Amino acid sequence: MESSTTLFSYEEGSLYDYLQQMQDTRKRRGVRYLLPMVLLLIVLAKLCGEDSPFGIADWVKNRSEWLCKALSLSYSRFPHHSTYRRIMETHEDELDRVTTAFLAQLAEKKPYQIIVIDGKTLRGTITADDPFGVHLLTAFLPEVGIALKHLPVEKEKENEIVIAPQLLADLDLQGKIVLGDAMQTHRALSRQVVDTQGHFIWIVKDNQKLTRQAIERLFAPEKPKPGQGCPPMDFQTAKSFDANHGRAENRAITVSSMLNDYIDWPYVQQVFKLERHFVHSSTGKVHQETQYGITSLKIAEANPEKMLALVRSAWGIENQLHFRRDVTFHEDRTRMTRKPMARSMAVINNLIIALLTKQGSTNHAQARRLFCAKPALALDLACRL
Repeated sequence: MESSTTLFSYEEGSLYDYLQQMQDTRKRRGVRYLLPMVLLLIVLAKLCGEDSPFGIADWVKNRSEWLCKALSLSYSRFPHHSTYRRIMETHEDELDRVTTAFLAQLAEKKPYQIIVIDGKTLRGTITADDPFGVHLLTAFLPEVGIALKHLPVEKEKENEIVIAPQLLADLDLQGKIVLGDAMQTHRALSRQVVDTQGHFIWIVKDNQKLTRQAIERLFAPEKPKPGQGCPPMDFQTAKSFDANHGRAENRAITVSSMLNDYIDWPYVQQVFKLERHFVHSSTGKVHQETQYGITSLKIAEANPEKMLALVRSAWGIENQLHFRRDVTFHEDRTRMTRKPMARSMAVINNLIIALLTKQGSTNHAQARRLFCAKPALALDLACRL
């Protein structure tokens, strides 16, 4: 590891190949561990189930003999946990740049159309002095399981709308459909998406109160007046049903183009009403939810069945990314009050999720247990295409 030459083999375009492109900002004097190698050790330990700098350091130390042989290393004394912390803290921007490039080339190999943008607070960074902590706005591709890019949101969550245009400006939106929750539902962002040849689907809540009220009134059941019928409507509806994870869920979406010439919204082509009805099998508890939305997709481009599938895909960022980071990778329980290090760990978590998805895993906790038992598989995943 003290040598500047990597002797073990890795493929061009692999994760380790991209890590080699990082600029080491440390002073050369006293540097014992090459930056790409230290980051590879972090990735291997994360793939094998470790989530904290202490756990990463112990995992590496306990496998020193195997690592020396597998990585062609002659120096068997591996980094202290403080070294991992320091590297993640001081190379935050470089790590983000290189992993973003790696994930972009992964995404290019698989066709995708949907981009979901949503924010997540790293709760382990919240302190009495900083009740906001680190909040990241992420562009996620649910069809391929890749968090393509994220940017930090400063001060207040409401500033997501300031960061969202910057996030999307770096992405190719041509032919893509961008989905977001109410925080992203703004006219300027809608123009940006369509002007770059993309489409939007937004959820509309009270931050766009007049628009929400107009959609709600449209879909409200109207009582006919005596002697008069109801005016003709263009409503179309699609329904679906799922029963898994201990609950049964009915979903129904109703779409309409009748407000296109009446509401003040750029490029609007349809509005919709989404109704969800849950029954929890263990308790019998019933939960109902109604949401309203707006899209630039015409009915010919997205009929009710497709709209229902598209809106449902937006939940993928919660199920495939945020849930895994919190539950499988214990992100919120890993207290890292230094913001740069916390952001670096989030970058690595996104990276590990993409790697596990790439190799076909749907149960990431199970996959990590397998890699822990067979770490050579983890090394192969990091160093091979």
